[in-house]
Amino acid sequence: MRVESKTIQLTDPIKEEEHFTPHAQGCMLLQECTDHVKELKTVSDLNKDNYLVNVDYSLVADEFNSLVRSLNTVGAKVFLADSRYFPSGHRGVYHTVSNNFFLNVDYMRRTGTLMSVMRHEGWHAAQDCMAGTIDNSLIAIIHHEDDVPQMWQEMARRAYILQPSAIPWEKEAIWAGKTEGMTARALESCARGTMWTDYDPTPMTREWLVENGYIKE
Repeated sequence: MRVESKTIQLTDPIKEEEHFTPHAQGCMLLQECTDHVKELKTVSDLNKDNYLVNVDYSLVADEFNSLVRSLNTVGAKVFLADSRYFPSGHRGVYHTVSNNFFLNVDYMRRTGTLMSVMRHEGWHAAQDCMAGTIDNSLIAIIHHEDDVPQMWQEMARRAYILQPSAIPWEKEAIWAGKTEGMTARALESCARGTMWTDYDPTPMTREWLVENGYIKE
Protein backbone atom coordinates (compact mmCIF):
# COMPACT_ATOMS: atom_id res chain seq x y z
CA MET A 1 0.00 0.00 0.00
CA ARG A 2 1.35 3.38 -0.96
CA VAL A 3 0.93 6.21 1.52
CA GLU A 4 0.96 9.70 0.11
CA SER A 5 2.94 12.14 2.21
CA LYS A 6 1.38 15.51 2.94
CA THR A 7 3.25 18.78 2.98
CA ILE A 8 2.11 21.27 5.59
CA GLN A 9 2.03 24.77 4.16
CA LEU A 10 3.57 27.16 6.65
CA THR A 11 2.26 30.68 6.70
CA ASP A 12 3.58 34.16 7.35
CA PRO A 13 0.52 36.42 7.14
CA ILE A 14 2.33 39.64 8.06
CA LYS A 15 3.93 42.00 5.61
CA GLU A 16 7.69 42.32 5.23
CA GLU A 17 7.68 45.84 6.68
CA GLU A 18 6.08 44.42 9.84
CA HIS A 19 8.97 42.06 10.54
CA PHE A 20 11.13 42.72 13.63
CA THR A 21 8.25 44.45 15.41
CA PRO A 22 6.05 43.67 18.45
CA HIS A 23 3.26 42.96 15.95
CA ALA A 24 5.35 40.23 14.33
CA GLN A 25 6.12 38.79 17.74
CA GLY A 26 2.45 38.75 18.61
CA CYS A 27 1.70 36.90 15.39
CA MET A 28 4.26 34.26 16.35
CA LEU A 29 3.01 33.97 19.96
CA LEU A 30 -0.54 33.41 18.74
CA GLN A 31 0.87 30.80 16.34
CA GLU A 32 -0.61 32.57 13.35
CA CYS A 33 2.91 33.06 11.91
CA THR A 34 4.47 29.62 11.50
CA ASP A 35 6.99 30.03 8.67
CA HIS A 36 10.40 28.97 10.04
CA VAL A 37 8.97 28.31 13.50
CA LYS A 38 9.57 24.73 14.63
CA GLU A 39 9.21 22.87 17.90
CA LEU A 40 12.33 21.55 19.59
CA LYS A 41 12.25 18.20 21.36
CA THR A 42 15.97 17.50 21.76
CA VAL A 43 19.18 19.41 21.22
CA SER A 44 19.71 17.59 17.92
CA ASP A 45 16.71 19.44 16.50
CA LEU A 46 18.76 22.63 16.59
CA ASN A 47 21.21 21.22 14.05
CA LYS A 48 18.36 20.64 11.61
CA ASP A 49 18.27 24.38 11.00
CA ASN A 50 20.59 25.34 8.15
CA TYR A 51 21.93 28.29 10.12
CA LEU A 52 22.92 26.06 13.07
CA VAL A 53 23.96 22.91 11.25
CA ASN A 54 27.67 23.16 12.14
CA VAL A 55 27.28 24.16 15.80
CA ASP A 56 28.44 21.64 18.43
CA TYR A 57 25.87 21.52 21.24
CA SER A 58 27.24 18.38 22.90
CA LEU A 59 28.47 20.17 26.04
CA VAL A 60 24.99 21.49 26.84
CA ALA A 61 22.95 18.58 25.49
CA ASP A 62 22.10 17.01 28.86
CA GLU A 63 20.84 20.22 30.45
CA PHE A 64 19.01 21.34 27.31
CA ASN A 65 17.24 18.01 26.90
CA SER A 66 16.37 17.90 30.59
CA LEU A 67 14.82 21.37 30.43
CA VAL A 68 12.75 20.52 27.37
CA ARG A 69 11.48 17.32 29.01
CA SER A 70 10.50 19.19 32.17
CA LEU A 71 8.84 21.97 30.18
CA ASN A 72 6.87 19.47 28.12
CA THR A 73 5.82 17.68 31.30
CA VAL A 74 4.34 20.84 32.81
CA GLY A 75 2.63 21.80 29.55
CA ALA A 76 5.09 24.19 27.90
CA LYS A 77 6.65 23.83 24.45
CA VAL A 78 9.90 25.25 23.08
CA PHE A 79 10.19 26.62 19.56
CA LEU A 80 13.07 27.85 17.41
CA ALA A 81 11.91 30.82 15.38
CA ASP A 82 13.19 33.08 12.65
CA SER A 83 14.52 36.46 13.80
CA ARG A 84 11.86 38.28 11.76
CA TYR A 85 9.41 37.61 14.59
CA PHE A 86 11.45 39.32 17.30
CA PRO A 87 11.98 43.02 17.94
CA SER A 88 15.65 44.00 17.67
CA GLY A 89 17.78 42.54 20.45
CA HIS A 90 15.18 40.07 21.73
CA ARG A 91 16.73 36.62 22.23
CA GLY A 92 13.62 34.79 23.37
CA VAL A 93 10.13 35.22 24.78
CA TYR A 94 7.72 33.26 26.99
CA HIS A 95 3.97 33.47 26.37
CA THR A 96 1.94 33.07 29.57
CA VAL A 97 -1.27 32.24 27.70
CA SER A 98 -0.06 29.42 25.46
CA ASN A 99 2.78 28.44 27.86
CA ASN A 100 5.11 28.24 24.87
CA PHE A 101 8.41 30.00 24.49
CA PHE A 102 10.36 30.92 21.45
CA LEU A 103 14.11 31.17 20.80
CA ASN A 104 15.49 33.65 18.28
CA VAL A 105 17.61 31.59 15.88
CA ASP A 106 20.08 34.45 15.34
CA TYR A 107 21.32 34.11 18.94
CA MET A 108 21.48 30.33 19.19
CA ARG A 109 24.91 29.69 17.67
CA ARG A 110 26.57 30.34 21.05
CA THR A 111 25.83 27.57 23.52
CA GLY A 112 26.20 29.91 26.48
CA THR A 113 23.54 32.21 25.07
CA LEU A 114 21.30 29.28 24.21
CA MET A 115 21.32 27.97 27.76
CA SER A 116 20.96 31.41 29.31
CA VAL A 117 17.81 32.01 27.28
CA MET A 118 16.49 28.49 27.94
CA ARG A 119 16.92 28.92 31.69
CA HIS A 120 15.58 32.47 31.69
CA GLU A 121 12.42 31.75 29.72
CA GLY A 122 11.99 28.42 31.50
CA TRP A 123 12.05 30.33 34.78
CA HIS A 124 9.09 32.39 33.59
CA ALA A 125 7.24 29.10 33.05
CA ALA A 126 8.07 28.17 36.65
CA GLN A 127 6.79 31.58 37.79
CA ASP A 128 3.60 30.78 35.91
CA CYS A 129 3.34 27.57 37.91
CA MET A 130 3.93 29.41 41.21
CA ALA A 131 0.86 31.55 40.48
CA GLY A 132 -1.44 28.58 40.93
CA THR A 133 -1.20 26.68 37.66
CA ILE A 134 0.66 26.98 34.41
CA ASP A 135 -2.72 27.01 32.67
CA ASN A 136 -3.52 30.56 33.72
CA SER A 137 -2.04 33.80 32.42
CA LEU A 138 -0.58 34.94 35.75
CA ILE A 139 2.98 34.71 37.01
CA ALA A 140 4.36 35.11 40.52
CA ILE A 141 7.88 35.58 41.81
CA ILE A 142 9.32 32.41 43.32
CA HIS A 143 11.97 33.79 45.66
CA HIS A 144 11.53 36.55 48.18
CA GLU A 145 12.89 39.69 46.55
CA ASP A 146 15.74 40.18 49.00
CA ASP A 147 16.99 36.66 48.29
CA VAL A 148 18.03 37.65 44.75
CA PRO A 149 21.78 38.42 44.73
CA GLN A 150 22.48 42.13 44.38
CA MET A 151 24.36 41.80 41.09
CA TRP A 152 21.29 40.34 39.37
CA GLN A 153 19.04 42.95 40.93
CA GLU A 154 21.25 45.70 39.55
CA MET A 155 21.40 44.08 36.12
CA ALA A 156 17.60 43.93 36.03
CA ARG A 157 17.26 47.56 37.08
CA ARG A 158 19.50 48.63 34.21
CA ALA A 159 17.91 46.34 31.64
CA TYR A 160 14.34 47.25 32.53
CA ILE A 161 14.73 50.90 33.38
CA LEU A 162 11.82 51.69 31.06
CA GLN A 163 9.72 48.83 32.47
CA PRO A 164 10.24 49.05 36.24
CA SER A 165 7.10 47.02 36.96
CA ALA A 166 8.77 43.98 35.34
CA ILE A 167 11.86 44.07 37.56
CA PRO A 168 10.64 41.76 40.39
CA TRP A 169 10.02 38.94 37.89
CA GLU A 170 12.97 39.64 35.62
CA LYS A 171 15.67 39.92 38.27
CA GLU A 172 15.17 36.34 39.41
CA ALA A 173 14.81 35.15 35.81
CA ILE A 174 18.17 36.80 35.05
CA TRP A 175 19.62 35.03 38.10
CA ALA A 176 18.20 31.70 36.95
CA GLY A 177 19.47 32.30 33.42
CA LYS A 178 23.04 32.43 34.69
CA THR A 179 22.75 29.57 37.21
CA GLU A 180 22.99 25.97 36.02
CA GLY A 181 20.27 23.72 37.43
CA MET A 182 18.19 26.48 39.03
CA THR A 183 15.44 26.45 36.41
CA ALA A 184 15.52 22.68 36.10
CA ARG A 185 14.85 22.26 39.84
CA ALA A 186 11.94 24.71 39.76
CA LEU A 187 10.32 23.03 36.76
CA GLU A 188 10.76 19.59 38.31
CA SER A 189 9.05 20.93 41.44
CA CYS A 190 6.19 22.22 39.31
CA ALA A 191 5.84 18.84 37.60
CA ARG A 192 5.72 17.06 40.97
CA GLY A 193 3.08 19.43 42.30
CA THR A 194 5.34 20.46 45.20
CA MET A 195 6.01 24.05 44.16
CA TRP A 196 4.55 25.62 47.31
CA THR A 197 6.36 23.30 49.69
CA ASP A 198 9.71 23.36 47.91
CA TYR A 199 9.54 27.17 47.64
CA ASP A 200 7.98 29.30 50.36
CA PRO A 201 5.51 31.63 48.59
CA THR A 202 5.82 35.33 49.27
CA PRO A 203 3.06 36.75 51.53
CA MET A 204 1.07 38.21 48.62
CA THR A 205 1.37 35.01 46.58
CA ARG A 206 0.37 32.89 49.56
CA GLU A 207 -2.69 35.06 50.10
CA TRP A 208 -3.66 34.62 46.45
CA LEU A 209 -3.13 30.85 46.58
CA VAL A 210 -5.25 30.50 49.72
CA GLU A 211 -8.05 32.68 48.38
CA ASN A 212 -8.23 30.64 45.18
CA GLY A 213 -8.08 27.25 46.89
CA TYR A 214 -4.64 26.13 45.75
CA ILE A 215 -3.26 25.77 49.27
CA LYS A 216 -4.57 25.92 52.81
CA GLU A 217 -3.46 28.56 55.27
